[in-house]
Amino acid sequence: MSEIARTPQPPYYAVIFTSERTDGDYQYAEMSDEMVKLASVQPGFLGIESAREGVGITVSYWESLEAIQQWKQNERHLVAQRKGITDWYLAYKTRVCKVERDYGYEKSLE
Repeated sequence: MSEIARTPQPPYYAVIFTSERTDGDYQYAEMSDEMVKLASVQPGFLGIESAREGVGITVSYWESLEAIQQWKQNERHLVAQRKGITDWYLAYKTRVCKVERDYGYEKSLE
């Protein structure tokens, strides 16, 4: 199964979260898993992709700016945001983008 999010035809929105971590886990992995599960049931959530090799990049996809705002204000997500500042990140940047065009390729495994 592909780890590339299956998104609808544009337009839709992407939130790109780029981060540099502190040393130590400080329950980061557990909270990260919880955030993915929680986001996946949020109205307007379309998918997520994430990678970490030094710099971490997580891209979440959303139907609307309103859905993104609702996720940003989610009570449990607010807890994670605060822990990010106090425990997990040396630096981070969040970018919100409108996806106007997408295309791709997937090799058939038959």
